[in-house]
Amino acid sequence: MAEQKGIFIHHVFFWLKNPGSKEDRKKLIEGLKKLSAVKTIQQFHIGQPADTNRNVIERSYSISWFLVFKNLEDEESYQADPIHLKFVEECSSLWNKVVVHDSVDVI
Repeated sequence: MAEQKGIFIHHVFFWLKNPGSKEDRKKLIEGLKKLSAVKTIQQFHIGQPADTNRNVIERSYSISWFLVFKNLEDEESYQADPIHLKFVEECSSLWNKVVVHDSVDVI
């Protein structure tokens, strides 16, 4: 498999206020699916913790949102996009913690 170069990765982890609520979980996932309509998103993945268990694995989050952009400018455009702003407005009441990992090429 070829190494991906020149891309911008944006990985968001959400901790739901009510992690046992199927309704809140469903609402967040539906919101993320709507958010995927932002034009600058190259690829996306909505995930949950895998059933793996080693000391280095973080499994306390509820949902993850993994995005690939062509570059930083496209990610910044995503942040200001009305679809993104509407998602935050409609769904931010669902979570009590969000952690973002952004990454770019090492070399």
